[in-house]
Amino acid sequence: MVLVLAGLFAGAAGAWADAPAKHGKTAAHAAAEGPSHSKGAEAHGKSTTPSLKTAAKKTHGVAGKRAARAAVPAAKGRRRVESRSERPLNGRRARVVRRGRESGEPAAARAVSLRSMKTVTPLRGSLESLERQNDRTEADGLERIEDEDDLADRIAQGFLVPVPTSPELAINGKLEENHRYCRPWTAQFLTDLAREHGEVFRRPLEVSSAVRTVEYQKKLQRTNGNATAAEGEVVSPHLTGATIDIAKTGMSRQELAWMRKWMLELEQAGKIDVEEEFRQSCFHITVYKSYVAPNIAPEPGATGN
Repeated sequence: MVLVLAGLFAGAAGAWADAPAKHGKTAAHAAAEGPSHSKGAEAHGKSTTPSLKTAAKKTHGVAGKRAARAAVPAAKGRRRVESRSERPLNGRRARVVRRGRESGEPAAARAVSLRSMKTVTPLRGSLESLERQNDRTEADGLERIEDEDDLADRIAQGFLVPVPTSPELAINGKLEENHRYCRPWTAQFLTDLAREHGEVFRRPLEVSSAVRTVEYQKKLQRTNGNATAAEGEVVSPHLTGATIDIAKTGMSRQELAWMRKWMLELEQAGKIDVEEEFRQSCFHITVYKSYVAPNIAPEPGATGN
């Protein structure tokens, strides 16, 4: 009995002696395993302290976003500018540009052409121009038409022809029927001008005045302070039938520029003379025989050379 009790006490004492060692081994083991667990956490991205590489990535991302946000307004601005330059042209300008493209004209040349039309100045009249018109019509052998009987006689003989109306050329409805006549070369000029103008702008030109008589011009002077003299050395060239007026009413700035440029070339070549009027808002145009042919015989009784 005594021996049994002694053995039990000895076993209990050994168990109590081993307990601290076991606890110490567990703590040491935990301490030894601690770093390996930390490495494992870093390997799986569970560390609360980011590495330098990760921080650099995040910083680059923020900078990239800021750069992208800064680039957006500039990109939008470029798109707006491009959209304006690429915006489809409409109306008259479209037809001018399209015509250049169809003819194979280089884009740069078309741009220069459009700019040059915008810079053409008004073709203002002068006393020198009026004197030249009188001299040239006299040299062409043209007489002044005195009255309605004289006018009818010249129409009957074919010295005057009707203004060539067409879808591209109209006559002001207020113009008297027997005054809707002009010289044959003036009619040819009107046909050419109206055709080319119509191809570009798709609208008709309007003749507001054509042949006049001395008798009619005197009446006009009483009501229109801008009317040229009916008698004397320098008179209105309308009295010869070589002159017509084309209304400017309703023309756009580009259309006016086109008209000026087209006629300026002919004026510089000595084929016509142009005076741009502003009170009556018209192009006053005197066309000379040389516009079509130099061998048209002068009228009987003409005093010109």
